[in-house]
Amino acid sequence: MANVLVIDIGGTHVKVLATGQRSEREFVSGPGLTPKRMISGVRTLAADWKYDVVSIGYPGPVRRGRPVAEPWNLGKGWVDFNFADAFTRPVKVINDAAMQALGSYRHGKMLFLGLGTGLGSALVVDGIVVPMELGHLPYKKATFEDYVGIRGLAKYGKKKWRRHVTDVVKHLVAAIEPEDVVLGGGNVRHLKKLPLGCRAGDNANAFLGGFRLWEEKGAPEDLSRARRRPHEREAARFNRTRVTKGTRR
Repeated sequence: MANVLVIDIGGTHVKVLATGQRSEREFVSGPGLTPKRMISGVRTLAADWKYDVVSIGYPGPVRRGRPVAEPWNLGKGWVDFNFADAFTRPVKVINDAAMQALGSYRHGKMLFLGLGTGLGSALVVDGIVVPMELGHLPYKKATFEDYVGIRGLAKYGKKKWRRHVTDVVKHLVAAIEPEDVVLGGGNVRHLKKLPLGCRAGDNANAFLGGFRLWEEKGAPEDLSRARRRPHEREAARFNRTRVTKGTRR
């Protein structure tokens, strides 16, 4: 099995993890981050890691493995950038929420909602991930994202924001009818309790999703420990290490 380097690009940090490693590494991103600077930073962090292929979680829409819009919170030049040439290795690019969704998947039809800067969203059906942009749909006087993203949290405060999250989840579940709902993203920690029928995700699942991108088919139906593939077991060990160190988000 190929050694995979997974890159999770965020508005504040770029995080990386490779096959066989138990600790993620990261560097600061921000509005000045261009793809060339990202490549340089990743190469520095992963200089002592062996990897054959690369998975990239990109904070924006992706079509046929290529970004189709520039990220609003990073630098420019992402849409036309050739990541495979830059890494001199095969590269798969996927929306960051979709990558975390794939890593959170267990079975059936799962809806993933990422409560972060905006509202990330993806659907996974029988192991096949479908990126979505539900956060931009109209809701009340604006969009779902305006109410449950970071702007909504700052504008309405935690108490009202929690009510909006519950209502938004209820609307989307009624429309999509998933069997499983995962709430991921850094702002899940602000919820006192999860909406009915939801389970909490973990940002570390983005790495597991990046590993799964290089499997021949989608995520397995049964993720019991006995049937986990090598990358599944490595990601599980990585998560347990983070819990032990008290770093779970």
